Amino acid sequence: MNKVRQAGVPIRALGAMSGTSLDGVDAAVIETDGVSILRFGESGYRPYSDAEQRVIAAALGRWDGPEVAAATQVIQAAHAEALADYSDVELVGFHGQTLAHAPRTRGTLQVGDGGALAQALGVPVVWDFRSADVEMGGEGAPLAPFFHFACAKYLNRDAPVAFLNLGGVGNISFVDPRFDAPDMPGALLAFDTGPANAPLNDLMQVRLGQSFDEGGKVARKGDVASGALELFLAEPYFARIPPKSLDRNDFSEMIALVGELSDADAAATLTAMAAAGVAEAMHHCPQAPGEVLVTGGGRKNPVLMQMLSVSLDCPVRPVEDVGLDGDMLEAQAFAYLAVRVARRLPTSCPGTTGVRAAVAGGTLSFPA
Repeated sequence: MNKVRQAGVPIRALGAMSGTSLDGVDAAVIETDGVSILRFGESGYRPYSDAEQRVIAAALGRWDGPEVAAATQVIQAAHAEALADYSDVELVGFHGQTLAHAPRTRGTLQVGDGGALAQALGVPVVWDFRSADVEMGGEGAPLAPFFHFACAKYLNRDAPVAFLNLGGVGNISFVDPRFDAPDMPGALLAFDTGPANAPLNDLMQVRLGQSFDEGGKVARKGDVASGALELFLAEPYFARIPPKSLDRNDFSEMIALVGELSDADAAATLTAMAAAGVAEAMHHCPQAPGEVLVTGGGRKNPVLMQMLSVSLDCPVRPVEDVGLDGDMLEAQAFAYLAVRVARRLPTSCPGTTGVRAAVAGGTLSFPA
């Protein structure tokens, strides 16, 4: 039996993630048997150039056409470059780049050819993680919760904990590590909380020519527009029962809501919206978690973290406080999920995506 398919045998897996913030490719190695995390390995980052970012951004929200073809070329080349230098890797998890996500209508689109990447790297590649979940009635997102469950076990937690990822879109995983497996009813609840960094990053780019609000410096100088915040929270999405998910460009009207505000007030208001979405999300959790561990770029924004600390009834801290790497957690997640796919273990379940039954999504491609 091929080692990557052999249950219970630890292997070195390399995961890659290119998220909705469009900053670059994260790559990270973990050693796992697909159930337990045994060791975290080396990691790296390959940033996109400004030109590459423009090509990918032009394809966001599109399902086909020349823009999608151009973005696919950029994604493929960047990942082949980012993943080429890792040694003794036995399996790769390749998420690709989400360009469009509408699970209730058209489906989900992550560009990047895992078969071609397997040929380029000479290593088996698991890819197209989301399609099977969507085809079975799921949202196709978020997919990191099964890895978050393994992280809670790795940290020896014995009470519920929430992992909050603040990328372009926010998502939360409520984890109860007292269960034996992530697909057991009650072990996990996961869903997107709302927009996080994407609207703020877009605002900063358009108004100030900056990629993001570094250190929350702009938002810190502004005041939150309460009227815009109330309109934001009136969106029906927040009342929907999870699981539920968002596309990067959902809530794009947020920019319009702050269009007449000063740069500082607009930044403060968009930051407050991200925090308010999380606070609303907590109402859907089956019980209050003992702590919220924050990953993704938003954890580096002290204004956003302070807003979360004020609005949530439990400690809020970056995952680095418990020894995890918030920059690489999603890349590590797809390394872990790749091993589960190769061994036909589920990667999503009704509690994480709303899929009808637990499913192992993903395609395994071997080099010739």
